[in-house]
Amino acid sequence: MWEILQNSNTQWVMLSTMILGIAAGAVGSLAYWKKQNLMSDALAHAALPGVVIAFLLIGEKDFFLLIIGAAASALVGAFFIQWITTSSRISEDSAMGMVLSIFYGAGIMMLTIANRTAGGNQSGLNTFIFGQAASMVYRDVLTMILLAGVVLTILFISFKEWKLYLFDPQFAKGQGMSLKWMNGLYTGILVTTIVIGIQAVGVILIAALLIIPSVSARYWTHSFKTMIFLAALFGGMSGALGTIISAIGNGWPTGPFIVLVAATFFIISLIFGMEKGLLIKYIQLQLQKRASYKGIAVANVETEGVNK
Repeated sequence: MWEILQNSNTQWVMLSTMILGIAAGAVGSLAYWKKQNLMSDALAHAALPGVVIAFLLIGEKDFFLLIIGAAASALVGAFFIQWITTSSRISEDSAMGMVLSIFYGAGIMMLTIANRTAGGNQSGLNTFIFGQAASMVYRDVLTMILLAGVVLTILFISFKEWKLYLFDPQFAKGQGMSLKWMNGLYTGILVTTIVIGIQAVGVILIAALLIIPSVSARYWTHSFKTMIFLAALFGGMSGALGTIISAIGNGWPTGPFIVLVAATFFIISLIFGMEKGLLIKYIQLQLQKRASYKGIAVANVETEGVNK
């Protein structure tokens, strides 16, 4: 195992997936409080057509240009979700489900066409579905780290604005904050986080990396600040440990192991979480029962004394 960790390619991939997990956990916390966890799944699937279209236009697998195409496609998906919700009686969840299915179906169709073109079958575009972190080169890793750093910087320097935007938007509007601009910024960092992670974990599993760490963190705290920190911690550890586990095996996929590690953190949080964990709730229930029994016993004794 030590020899594996000494491999420079493994180190770079582990660094990139760890930073991706940190960014995904932090941004996922915003989606959690905005009650738009399905949005991350919808936009992740909506990114696939953009990847294929970008490849067909440039004729090569350039990660930076492909994620530009993915971002454009995901933003179009976000626009359609907003447009469907505001111009019809369809709920936001239904609109997300429609965009997810239609864009992903279109992406698979385009991917089939691209694979039949000259050089398309050897392009490795299929890796964007389930991810293949081991296929990333130095430039891909550097691009991912830089963009994830930008996302984290935006979250850090605008932390107070995010709190107002998520918990009291009307007060924020009264303070002169543009909710339209904040909505655009939120969508922008969500799309950025999705597109930088689709090669590492794929369009299907990137949503899990956005959702699971934030949900896990919620079982430990009521504090928004602490939740973001814990979600980033869980996401970063999931990325690093998942990469190490996948590197031990021969040809083991990185993305699924990252998600499985994140799921392990969720199960631990579900059981032992200090705020909503099943064990804590069970202990509190038992204490309440004992207090109730004790109160009933005391009341019975006092009643007997009065009767005598």
